[in-house]
Amino acid sequence: MLKKRILRIVDANFNRLKEALRVVEDIFRFIYEDDKLRKKTRELRHVLDVLLAEKIFNEAILERNSIGDLGKKVDVLELNKKDLSDILFANLQRAKESSRVLEEILKITFSAKVSVLKKVRYDIYDLEKEAYKYKRR
Repeated sequence: MLKKRILRIVDANFNRLKEALRVVEDIFRFIYEDDKLRKKTRELRHVLDVLLAEKIFNEAILERNSIGDLGKKVDVLELNKKDLSDILFANLQRAKESSRVLEEILKITFSAKVSVLKKVRYDIYDLEKEAYKYKRR
């Protein structure tokens, strides 16, 4: 039973990480038209795509429980965005948090890929620093 719950954590955070990076990529692409940051974000997403071939991520999908998920309701704080900069930085934060959760959980379930996720997390830190020029622009 515990393994199934751990796999749900992996699935939820992997999805959250990929979704957040897609939002960031599209903001760089369509709003700020910053091809350098768009490409960096896209490369991070493609690193994650490689992980999808791993057995644990396929097992995790099978444990998904979208209907019974306790956290699926919209939180009022999620609606508290004033502009695109808020959305950009909220999604960068979401990506950092999700990559950290995956890094920690995979230490006990799939330690061979921890270093990949740690690198992704540090690359997101760098991306956030470079994106800071768009803060409240």
